[in-house]
Amino acid sequence: MIFNVQKPYPTLLRRSAYPASPIYREALEEHIKELMDLGVLRKVGHNEQVEVASPIIIAWHNGKSRMVGEFRALNTYTIPDRYPIHRIHEDINTIVTG
Repeated sequence: MIFNVQKPYPTLLRRSAYPASPIYREALEEHIKELMDLGVLRKVGHNEQVEVASPIIIAWHNGKSRMVGEFRALNTYTIPDRYPIHRIHEDINTIVTG
């Protein structure tokens, strides 16, 4: 999937962190450490500019959790596709009834 973002890039998104309980903060730190050990995440230098998404912890009923990114603010900079893909179920209905 390819997304287009406006260039030159607008000012960086700056948002305050979501409030989190100590249990969620501990889970978040564990997820971040695991992703850093796998090489998926890296520490950012103080002079680097990066786009970030606010991490959110989703708790499951079995006591496990997972980390997800909240990208709604980044979506404001995404340019919509002028020619989006057709709705597949409409195309199938057209083939079946046509």
